[in-house]
Amino acid sequence: MATPEEIEHRVEENDSTTTAKRAATAKRVGELAQRRAAIAEQLSDIERELGDVLAESSDVIGTDELAKFTDVPVADLDQWLSGRKPTRTKRKKPAPAPSAAKTDTGQGAPAAKTPTSGQTPTVPEPAAPRSVPAGVPARVPAEVT
Repeated sequence: MATPEEIEHRVEENDSTTTAKRAATAKRVGELAQRRAAIAEQLSDIERELGDVLAESSDVIGTDELAKFTDVPVADLDQWLSGRKPTRTKRKKPAPAPSAAKTDTGQGAPAAKTPTSGQTPTVPEPAAPRSVPAGVPARVPAEVT
């Protein structure tokens, strides 16, 4: 029968082999993933440039004619052209208004929005009063205009 020290040594020896394999696998996957990301970025840049060239030259040559001259399928040319994002100046977006969910304390129903069509909104009838235990303040519905 093996001693506790021998058992520990065997387990460590077995685990060190497994750990080395796991580390090598993780390292290789990480390297390949980085390489793939770099190539994907290059491909994206090339496709964007293709789209730009196609858009710039669309007044002198169409995709059908380009396909005939280059043996590049029309579908690919059209995809690059339509996938092109037009360059625009960036606009500053206004800050979002605080939402009702953030300001609501969980009491009562959220207020209805007032229609903007110029019509006078109808106010719903308040619910029938319910009995409230003594010592608890009753809620009084307020008319919202």
